[in-house]
Amino acid sequence: MQLQTRSSVARAAPAACRTRCIKVRSAAHVAGIREEAVERGRNDPASGLSARFVPFKDVQQAKLSGEEYSLDTVVYRSKDGGLLDVYHDMDGLKRFDAAHWKKLFDGRVGTTLWPYGSGVWSKKEWVLPGIGDDDIVSMFEGGTNLFWAERFGREALGMSDLWVKQCGNSHTGSFKDLGMTVLVSQVNRIRKLRPGAISAVGCASTGDTSAALSAYCAAAGIPSIVFLPADKISLAQLVQPIANGALVLSIDTDFDGCMKLIKEVTAETPIYLANSMNSLRLEGQKTAAIEILQQFDWQVPDWVIIPGGNLGNIYAFYKGFKMCQELGLVDRIPRLVCAQAANANPLYTAFKRGWQHYEPVKAQTTFASAIQIGDPVSIDRAILALEDANGIVEEATEEELMDAAARADRTGMFNCPHTGVALAALTKLRERGVIGPNDRTVVVSTAHGLKFAQSKVAYHSKEVAGLTCQFANPPVPVREDLGAVMDVLKKTFNI
Repeated sequence: MQLQTRSSVARAAPAACRTRCIKVRSAAHVAGIREEAVERGRNDPASGLSARFVPFKDVQQAKLSGEEYSLDTVVYRSKDGGLLDVYHDMDGLKRFDAAHWKKLFDGRVGTTLWPYGSGVWSKKEWVLPGIGDDDIVSMFEGGTNLFWAERFGREALGMSDLWVKQCGNSHTGSFKDLGMTVLVSQVNRIRKLRPGAISAVGCASTGDTSAALSAYCAAAGIPSIVFLPADKISLAQLVQPIANGALVLSIDTDFDGCMKLIKEVTAETPIYLANSMNSLRLEGQKTAAIEILQQFDWQVPDWVIIPGGNLGNIYAFYKGFKMCQELGLVDRIPRLVCAQAANANPLYTAFKRGWQHYEPVKAQTTFASAIQIGDPVSIDRAILALEDANGIVEEATEEELMDAAARADRTGMFNCPHTGVALAALTKLRERGVIGPNDRTVVVSTAHGLKFAQSKVAYHSKEVAGLTCQFANPPVPVREDLGAVMDVLKKTFNI
């Protein structure tokens, strides 16, 4: 028996209202969900598509060198030590026209058809086309809303078409779920193909990566290990991998020190590296860019602003937009802005030098702890993306990012500090006239504000040294007395 329910999903423009049909299966069908997916895969006309690892320098030079690796190979670097990239069979993808891909992707949105109800796996052919549906580890991640920031755009920036892509409205509260579903699914496949090849999956993290890794590994029954910098992440971020059963190592160093250690460990053991130098994660993260285009009915925004730390995400968004352009779904890509915290700004410094000289920095403490990275792994990826997208890099001080987040919160949002970095960058670009009042602009919110409640409490309590906290809204103590309450109400609302 199949039941159908309908829910209306409001999008305040241009896809103002889209009704989704969600198929709810009976208990008798649940046991066969994966089996049904496998059977469908046998008859999939796109089943001949493929992808493989190639050196990232091949992408930079737009010429294949011949060096390549199966995605089933445990490999993180090319022969010369450079990064790898997942290279898709673009000729195979071009066998299907743009109308086919739009209809296919749009038709999967909001369903429970395994695994295509996921915002990532609804684009499976562009992500990991060779993986079996039975190997996929998914929590139906993605599909996050575009928030029309009407009031904030109008009152704070004089903008009419400002949107916030709420990537933090996800299973573990950050965009990292998009990449982790891909990486853990591929690990799941390798462990089935070659038992013993991978004993566990590990990562260095500033908080969100460890939460996503531990959750997806727990769902798949795969051991996970996380290296966290001691006393440098929020309590909410710390408790997530603990709750999911990961081995949590709290190390007396910063993220860069944790990254050095995990690379050494994974080089010596059958522990699989899950950090973004592993390009599998970027394949999932790029689907957020495709999803933005879907949500705008395949119209391209003028600007997309993305917080940047280890810099894989700026490249992932670029790759998603670029694939859509190359396969004819859109005719251009948006201009990209990478927003960095001033306390961890190596990309911004290189940009101001005209990309002539890049130099790692010692990252200083920032409320935007997930991007507190001074030596980003994906620096070359980010530069390629920004150069091709006519992009910009902007920075935000601690006061600017916290004020921007708090001001936007007052219009209905609940922003993490990293989104505050992006909003502060947008504010600066509007003030300079770089971004126009009518430019369609998307700010990518990378995590949920609830993961950083401590920083908000400190801000609204005005307990942050060196910050004026101009948008602080502390609670007002009042006696249990009607007259005292009325005095406050009269003063506040002029009644």
